[in-house]
Amino acid sequence: MTLIESISLLLGLTYAGSLLYFGGQKWGAAAMALMLLAALLAAMVWPLLLGALIAAGLYGLLLTFKPQLAKGEGRENAIREPIAHFFGLSMLLVGLQYLAYHLALMNGFGGYLTRPDVVDAFLPLAGGIEIKAIVTLGLWDQAHPAAAVMLFTVMLSAVVCKRAFCGWACPLGLAGTYLYKLRKRFIKGDALPPAWIDWPLRMVKYLLFVALCYLVIFGLPTMALPGYLSGHYHLMADAKMGAFFLKPTLISGTVIALILLLAAWQQQGFCRYLCPYGAGLGLLSMLSPFKVRRNVDACLINSKGMKCDKCSRACPARIAVHQRITVRSDECQACLRCVSACPKKEALALSSRWGWQLSARGVAVVMMLLLFALPLAAFIGGFWHSAVTDEIRAYLLPYLHQLGM
Repeated sequence: MTLIESISLLLGLTYAGSLLYFGGQKWGAAAMALMLLAALLAAMVWPLLLGALIAAGLYGLLLTFKPQLAKGEGRENAIREPIAHFFGLSMLLVGLQYLAYHLALMNGFGGYLTRPDVVDAFLPLAGGIEIKAIVTLGLWDQAHPAAAVMLFTVMLSAVVCKRAFCGWACPLGLAGTYLYKLRKRFIKGDALPPAWIDWPLRMVKYLLFVALCYLVIFGLPTMALPGYLSGHYHLMADAKMGAFFLKPTLISGTVIALILLLAAWQQQGFCRYLCPYGAGLGLLSMLSPFKVRRNVDACLINSKGMKCDKCSRACPARIAVHQRITVRSDECQACLRCVSACPKKEALALSSRWGWQLSARGVAVVMMLLLFALPLAAFIGGFWHSAVTDEIRAYLLPYLHQLGM
C-alpha cells in the first residue's frame, strides 16, 4: 500500500471516528480507534505507520481551522461536498502517482515508485471475473485483487444505503459536476429531453450493464478462468484501461467525447444515461432499507397548503420528491440535497420503514467504513497488493496494443 493510499485510508477512518464521537456515539468512536490501532500493529509497514501520523496531523488542522466540518455539524450539503472532494482529490493523487509509475517503468527507472493498487477499482469487469473465480473455483486472483475488493465494497454500499457511492464518493461524478458548471458559465439553460425520450435513453446504461454481466457470467467459461487470470491481458488490464484514456483510438476517442458532452449537457448526464456501474448500483439499491421518506404531516404542502417543490428542484436526478411519500427510484443517490433544501427539517429524511434514520453524518460514517475499513482488512489479509512485478510490467508494456482477451 502506497503512502498516498495510506494517508487517504487512515484520514477517512479517523474522520469517521470523529463523526461518531461528536455525534454522541463515543463507544463507536472507541471501537474505531481500537480497530485502527489493531490494524496498524497487525500490518507494521512503514506506509501505514507514516500515513497514520500524517493523517493525525491533517485531522488536527481540520479540527483547528474547520471545527464544524470536523464534527460533522451543519446542513447535509456542508458535510457531503467536502467528503466528495476528499475522495476526488485522493483518486487524483493516486492517478498522478500511477502515471508517474508507468512513465518510470517505460524509461528504465522501475523500482523507484510503487504502483497504487487502488487504481484497480477502475476495473469492475476484472473484479467481476475475479469474484466469479472465487465463488465457483475458490480461486483468489493475485494480479488485481483490489479490483474484486473494491467492486464488492461498492456493491455492498448500495445494499446498505442506496447509491451513496455515486452521490458521495464517485470521482467521475464530481468531475462531471464541474464540467456541467463550467458549461453553464458560457451556455445558459438546459436542453432537457422530453420524458418519452428520456426514459429510453436511461435504459442504455442498463443495456450496457446487462452486456457486462453477460461477459462475466457467460462470456468466459468457468474452466477457462485460471488461464485467463494468468494470461498477459489480465496481468496488464490496468495499463490497457489507462491507454484507453491516455492514448485513445478513433473509437475510444469518440466514446470519451460522448461522455464529456453528456456530462456538460446536463447535470449527471453520464450517470443518468451511460454509466453501467451506476445502473448496477441502482438495481442493488432497491434492496436498501433506507430511502428518502416524506413526512406528510410536517411537509408544507400538506400542513400549510403551500406550493413547495424545493426538494425536487434540488435533486440532481430530477426525481419529483415533493410528490412522493417514499422515494423508491433507482436514480436516488442518497446525496441528501433534497433534505438540505427542505425548509421544514422534519419533513424529509433518509430512513427505514422501521423509523431508523441516517443523517448526513451517518451516511458519511457508513461510506468511510465501507470504502476504507474493508480495503484495510483486505490489505492486512494479503488480498490487496498486486503480485505482478515491475519486471513483468516493463516487459509487457511495449506489446500492450497486441494483448487481447
